[in-house]
Amino acid sequence: MDNFDHQILKIMQENCRTSTEQIGAQIGLSATACQRRIKRLRETGTIKKEVAILDSKTLANHVTVLVEIIVKYGGSEEIEKFKQAMLSHEEVQQCYYVTGNADFILIITVENMHKYEALTQKLFFSNNNIQRFHTNVVMDNVKTGLNIPIN
Repeated sequence: MDNFDHQILKIMQENCRTSTEQIGAQIGLSATACQRRIKRLRETGTIKKEVAILDSKTLANHVTVLVEIIVKYGGSEEIEKFKQAMLSHEEVQQCYYVTGNADFILIITVENMHKYEALTQKLFFSNNNIQRFHTNVVMDNVKTGLNIPIN
């Protein structure tokens, strides 16, 4: 991966709908060269997905919660089982296996607190390996970003 690839990735992180012509003009490559590079970045998995980021305030009053999870047994099999369980729930927006006081940190978005309570029954209370979980309700989303700093 060279400097041109890095520049392409920076631009696409800000707006993945930027045309290859516009990208090429910004970084000094032809649109065709940019197209080839973007195709390669997709094929190698550097670009995993291109999605629309929605403003939840314009849709419905969704609730976002941050959940700290502490597991009873931290063996590799138990950890992998928990990771796989989190992948299968669309409400779990992000799941991080972390160091510190918690084992996992989840970012969950649900329609309301009633739905969150039902989800806790399904994900946490029914899981014998969950020792404890702590929920923080988001009052205001000050910043959301998924951009990776690229030099």
